[in-house]
Amino acid sequence: MARTPRREPAYHGDPGLQPERTALAWGRTMLSIAVVGAVFLRWLPHYGGWMVALAGGSAVVALWIYLTQRHRYHRQSGGVRQEALRADVAAVASTTAAVGLLGLLGIFAVLTARA
Repeated sequence: MARTPRREPAYHGDPGLQPERTALAWGRTMLSIAVVGAVFLRWLPHYGGWMVALAGGSAVVALWIYLTQRHRYHRQSGGVRQEALRADVAAVASTTAAVGLLGLLGIFAVLTARA
């Protein structure tokens, strides 16, 4: 099986390293969502099976961020080089919606749990 050569990030010439800062911010977001998933698992004995679904949802969101990170970085580096960088509104909006939904489902699970 032939291995596809890895594409090296193109040098963007930004002395402020904007694409790197953005990549680090997405990495912190991914880590935070993974930690929230672990907290959901910690609540499993108290609130039941809902927590497994919420932890799984957190894992899916964190994995999505991880898998799309390289593409975002290459697009940002190219945008800096060409001086045509645009915000990734879809990624931010979908991450916000996913985190909001996980939070609402978590609140619902806590409020409807049997004591």
